[in-house]
Amino acid sequence: MAGIAQDWEPVVIRKKAPTAAARKDEKAVNAARRSGAEIETIKKSNAGSNRAASSSTSLNTRKLDEDTENLAHEKVPSELKRAIMQARLDKKLTQAQLAQMINEKPQIIQEYESGKAIPNQQIISKLERALGAKLRGKK
Repeated sequence: MAGIAQDWEPVVIRKKAPTAAARKDEKAVNAARRSGAEIETIKKSNAGSNRAASSSTSLNTRKLDEDTENLAHEKVPSELKRAIMQARLDKKLTQAQLAQMINEKPQIIQEYESGKAIPNQQIISKLERALGAKLRGKK
Protein backbone atom coordinates (compact mmCIF):
# COMPACT_ATOMS: atom_id res chain seq x y z
CA MET A 1 0.00 0.00 0.00
CA ALA A 2 2.79 2.35 -0.69
CA GLY A 3 0.91 4.09 -3.57
CA ILE A 4 -1.87 5.60 -1.43
CA ALA A 5 -1.06 8.78 0.46
CA GLN A 6 -3.37 11.03 2.39
CA ASP A 7 -3.58 14.74 1.74
CA TRP A 8 -3.64 16.58 5.05
CA GLU A 9 -4.08 20.08 3.58
CA PRO A 10 -7.18 21.81 5.07
CA VAL A 11 -10.09 22.36 2.71
CA VAL A 12 -11.81 25.74 3.19
CA ILE A 13 -15.40 26.05 1.96
CA ARG A 14 -16.71 29.60 1.86
CA LYS A 15 -20.23 30.84 1.57
CA LYS A 16 -21.16 33.76 -0.59
CA ALA A 17 -20.97 37.13 1.12
CA PRO A 18 -24.29 38.01 2.73
CA THR A 19 -26.60 40.31 0.78
CA ALA A 20 -27.51 43.75 2.10
CA ALA A 21 -30.84 42.49 3.41
CA ALA A 22 -29.20 39.55 5.17
CA ARG A 23 -26.61 41.86 6.79
CA LYS A 24 -29.42 43.87 8.38
CA ASP A 25 -31.10 40.73 9.72
CA GLU A 26 -31.07 40.55 13.53
CA LYS A 27 -29.52 37.07 13.53
CA ALA A 28 -26.70 38.19 11.24
CA VAL A 29 -26.00 41.27 13.39
CA ASN A 30 -25.86 39.17 16.57
CA ALA A 31 -23.55 36.64 14.90
CA ALA A 32 -21.25 39.47 13.79
CA ARG A 33 -21.20 40.85 17.35
CA ARG A 34 -20.23 37.44 18.73
CA SER A 35 -17.45 37.00 16.18
CA GLY A 36 -16.11 40.49 16.91
CA ALA A 37 -16.77 41.90 13.42
CA GLU A 38 -17.19 45.62 12.93
CA ILE A 39 -20.81 46.75 13.10
CA GLU A 40 -22.00 50.17 12.00
CA THR A 41 -25.25 51.50 13.39
CA ILE A 42 -26.91 54.60 11.99
CA LYS A 43 -29.89 56.37 13.56
CA LYS A 44 -32.36 57.45 10.93
CA SER A 45 -33.67 60.97 11.46
CA ASN A 46 -37.41 60.18 11.59
CA ALA A 47 -37.22 56.52 12.53
CA GLY A 48 -39.97 55.31 14.80
CA SER A 49 -42.02 58.45 14.58
CA ASN A 50 -44.85 59.61 12.43
CA ARG A 51 -43.71 63.22 12.25
CA ALA A 52 -43.39 63.38 8.46
CA ALA A 53 -46.91 62.07 7.89
CA SER A 54 -48.51 64.39 10.43
CA SER A 55 -46.80 67.53 9.10
CA SER A 56 -48.08 66.97 5.55
CA THR A 57 -51.56 66.32 6.91
CA SER A 58 -51.60 69.68 8.65
CA LEU A 59 -50.69 71.38 5.36
CA ASN A 60 -53.59 69.64 3.64
CA THR A 61 -55.91 70.50 6.49
CA ARG A 62 -54.88 74.15 6.31
CA LYS A 63 -55.55 74.20 2.55
CA LEU A 64 -59.01 72.71 3.14
CA ASP A 65 -59.74 75.25 5.84
CA GLU A 66 -58.65 78.14 3.61
CA ASP A 67 -60.72 76.85 0.70
CA THR A 68 -63.97 78.79 0.81
CA GLU A 69 -65.39 77.52 -2.49
CA ASN A 70 -68.88 76.10 -2.00
CA LEU A 71 -69.16 72.81 -3.88
CA ALA A 72 -72.61 71.45 -4.71
CA HIS A 73 -74.12 69.31 -7.45
CA GLU A 74 -76.06 70.98 -10.19
CA LYS A 75 -79.82 70.67 -9.63
CA VAL A 76 -82.69 70.59 -12.12
CA PRO A 77 -83.60 74.19 -13.06
CA SER A 78 -87.12 75.31 -12.15
CA GLU A 79 -88.01 75.91 -15.85
CA LEU A 80 -87.19 72.26 -16.62
CA LYS A 81 -89.20 71.05 -13.60
CA ARG A 82 -92.27 72.98 -14.72
CA ALA A 83 -91.85 71.93 -18.38
CA ILE A 84 -91.69 68.20 -17.48
CA MET A 85 -94.70 68.47 -15.18
CA GLN A 86 -96.75 70.48 -17.69
CA ALA A 87 -95.96 68.14 -20.62
CA ARG A 88 -96.78 65.08 -18.48
CA LEU A 89 -100.09 66.54 -17.34
CA ASP A 90 -100.97 67.58 -20.93
CA LYS A 91 -100.57 63.91 -21.97
CA LYS A 92 -102.61 62.86 -18.88
CA LEU A 93 -99.80 60.59 -17.61
CA THR A 94 -98.87 59.75 -14.04
CA GLN A 95 -95.24 59.86 -12.92
CA ALA A 96 -95.21 56.04 -12.83
CA GLN A 97 -96.60 55.77 -16.41
CA LEU A 98 -94.06 58.27 -17.73
CA ALA A 99 -91.26 56.41 -15.94
CA GLN A 100 -92.38 53.14 -17.51
CA MET A 101 -92.43 54.77 -20.97
CA ILE A 102 -88.77 55.83 -20.67
CA ASN A 103 -87.65 52.67 -18.81
CA GLU A 104 -86.70 54.49 -15.61
CA LYS A 105 -87.92 54.22 -12.02
CA PRO A 106 -90.84 56.43 -10.95
CA GLN A 107 -88.53 57.92 -8.32
CA ILE A 108 -86.42 59.45 -11.16
CA ILE A 109 -89.44 61.36 -12.51
CA GLN A 110 -90.36 62.44 -9.00
CA GLU A 111 -86.82 63.76 -8.40
CA TYR A 112 -86.82 65.67 -11.71
CA GLU A 113 -90.21 67.27 -10.98
CA SER A 114 -89.21 68.20 -7.42
CA GLY A 115 -85.84 69.58 -8.58
CA LYS A 116 -83.72 67.22 -6.48
CA ALA A 117 -82.21 65.24 -9.35
CA ILE A 118 -78.79 65.88 -10.88
CA PRO A 119 -79.54 66.64 -14.55
CA ASN A 120 -78.68 63.80 -16.92
CA GLN A 121 -78.89 64.67 -20.61
CA GLN A 122 -79.81 61.09 -21.59
CA ILE A 123 -82.83 61.03 -19.27
CA ILE A 124 -83.88 64.52 -20.39
CA SER A 125 -83.76 63.44 -24.05
CA LYS A 126 -85.82 60.30 -23.20
CA LEU A 127 -88.38 62.56 -21.52
CA GLU A 128 -88.47 64.85 -24.57
CA ARG A 129 -89.16 61.90 -26.89
CA ALA A 130 -91.78 60.33 -24.62
CA LEU A 131 -93.62 63.63 -23.98
CA GLY A 132 -93.19 64.96 -27.52
CA ALA A 133 -92.09 68.34 -26.16
CA LYS A 134 -88.85 70.27 -26.16
CA LEU A 135 -87.80 70.56 -22.53
CA ARG A 136 -84.34 72.04 -22.93
CA GLY A 137 -83.71 75.53 -24.17
CA LYS A 138 -80.79 76.38 -26.45
CA LYS A 139 -78.09 73.87 -25.69
